[in-house]
Amino acid sequence: MSGPDATWASDTASTEEARAPDTTSTEEARAASTARTADATGPGPIRVLVADDEPMIRAGVRALLATAPDIEVVAEAADGHEAVELVRAHRPHVAVLDVRMPKANGIEAAAEIRRTLPATGVVMLTTFGEDDYILRALGCGAAGFLIKSGEPEELLAGVRAVADGAAYLSPKVAARVVAHLASTGAEALAGRREAARESVAGLTPREREVLSYLGGGLSNGQIARRLHLVEGTVKAHVSSVLARLGVDNRAAAAVVAHEAGILPPPPPEQR
Repeated sequence: MSGPDATWASDTASTEEARAPDTTSTEEARAASTARTADATGPGPIRVLVADDEPMIRAGVRALLATAPDIEVVAEAADGHEAVELVRAHRPHVAVLDVRMPKANGIEAAAEIRRTLPATGVVMLTTFGEDDYILRALGCGAAGFLIKSGEPEELLAGVRAVADGAAYLSPKVAARVVAHLASTGAEALAGRREAARESVAGLTPREREVLSYLGGGLSNGQIARRLHLVEGTVKAHVSSVLARLGVDNRAAAAVVAHEAGILPPPPPEQR
């Protein structure tokens, strides 16, 4: 699989200012989309690019996204290089990228999009056999991580969350990351678990509670309801947790939570 085209590095002068990530709940994303600007002319739906080298997969993702009135697919790409070029041309709010693609894979395309067009959020689509790619994606700036065999609602929730500057980590992805890390050797796993426990040791009890729900893939709105807090307070706690852990996004925080053994309590109806 070849690397990104050299022309990617030549078009940085017009890079958009990075949008400071917020943590708007996915439940409110539909309402928030009415105030979102598709371009300088006014409000519009969440504009999405879909990239996958398999036409049937692209068609399926597009059809699913088309069921949501607040989401519009504005472009489709068959490889990573084309995805970057179409993001430049259409400036979508979200790029949904398959991990394995020709010319440039999804990880390479995501890194280039985040470097030159940071206003476009990236959602990665993976399969159960690509755990190592998920780990690499955590470091390239992608904000959404979904398993292709997951529930359709997860894709819609992930696109809405990332469009609003939040992150979305499918619970199945979190579980696969932890399982993959566990398979790399008992000594390495013990070291990571110890490092994770040390990282969370400085959190307040409330921050540890919030971290546990991040590990469960919950949105700010869901966490607020579980803890009987206002969403703005949860947002502040999430920001503090990320800063104290030294991680860039909720997805990375979720991995720390799993490695430290901090799991959320079950929903009230399951207790």
